[in-house]
Amino acid sequence: MLVKNALLPDDSLVDIRIEREFIVEVAPSINASDDDVVDANGARVLPGLVDLHTHLREPGREDAETVFTGARSAVKGGYTALSPMANTNPVADTAGVVEQVFRLGQEAGLCDVFPIGAVTAGLRGEQLAELSAMAHSHAKVRIFSDDGKCVSDPLVMRRALEYVKSFGGIIAQHAQEPRLTMGAQMNEGAVSSQLGLTGWPALAEEAIIARDILLAEHVKSRLHICHVTTAGGVDLIRWAKARGIDVTAEVTPHHLLLTDDLISGYDPVFKVNPPLRTLADVQALRLGLADGTIDIVATDHAPHPIEDKESEWQSAAFGMIGLETALSIVIKTMIETNLMDWTALADRMSLAPARIAGYSGQGQDLAVGSVANLVVVDPRRSWEVDRELVSSKSRNTPFHGMVLPGVISYTVYRGKVVLRAGEHIEGSNV
Repeated sequence: MLVKNALLPDDSLVDIRIEREFIVEVAPSINASDDDVVDANGARVLPGLVDLHTHLREPGREDAETVFTGARSAVKGGYTALSPMANTNPVADTAGVVEQVFRLGQEAGLCDVFPIGAVTAGLRGEQLAELSAMAHSHAKVRIFSDDGKCVSDPLVMRRALEYVKSFGGIIAQHAQEPRLTMGAQMNEGAVSSQLGLTGWPALAEEAIIARDILLAEHVKSRLHICHVTTAGGVDLIRWAKARGIDVTAEVTPHHLLLTDDLISGYDPVFKVNPPLRTLADVQALRLGLADGTIDIVATDHAPHPIEDKESEWQSAAFGMIGLETALSIVIKTMIETNLMDWTALADRMSLAPARIAGYSGQGQDLAVGSVANLVVVDPRRSWEVDRELVSSKSRNTPFHGMVLPGVISYTVYRGKVVLRAGEHIEGSNV
């Protein structure tokens, strides 16, 4: 396969030749003698995106999403690797469950699926899950998280951080002090007061971030902070990195763009955990991502069936889908605002997440010898989000009707075109 007229993150215009799974030639002009020619026509060509935080719901809630439908959604958004969280039913707290999810990803054949294992058995926060068994399974789990719930007991969190050191694992924390968020429905502030909804204070997130940073420093282990949402959280992570503590962090696209004032209409599509925050928080998150305090963008793609979202606000489920809109939102919030360049975007959405997780063959520069995972996106073109046209099984996108920059035309996974001209390639395993 030959990719013509590809504008790389460093602004060089090249052709890229791919044989089997690998990039074998990169040059200003390559003779188009291949049977399969993809003309990027001057659009951006980026390394395949890597998501360290997604929810695929299988096993247990296949009515909301499956590994296969989630992978289709990922490909539509330019992703070539996904890390599904452990809050399935049964919980992914044993080698058997993570191997099932891993196998389903292989059968789909659309992108790499690297399961995340639970930190505690049943996500109950009491006893450690089978961390070693999951790490040494065929899935080779390296990231562990009770996401959706916080590992709130400091002793359990310390033991988890100590335990994963033996095999280079990472504990990814959902930072939410449960005693400060009982019954919480949205960000605590002026809007929650006006609407009469129970507030979710920034302090509830920041207290856990601060505690876990100190625990990670004490035991010399690796800590990853999921979906940071507050300016104070960014400051804490910046302090930890300056101190040399081994902490990394992520931000979601929706927290880079949306604010809590959108909740004034009580539309449950904007109900998410952690909640949408203030404009000042959004600005701090953007600056933190730009300067590297926040290492990566992660989608926290959280699909729900219609009956779980289209209800009164207080009974609606938390969560938004985001795999198909993530790249466009980052282009809008970070590229078009001149806060980041394309090299930085490629790092935050591909290279850095693969580096943090140690995912082989993912997050590589588009150079000779690299595995051919790439996405073609044209920032000169825009598109309108339509919840009825998404590839996910669920429709709970907060961006419905929004016009976004960046049309994705091709996704190539390990040398195989899995999205062509914006459409899925159908086949025996696609």
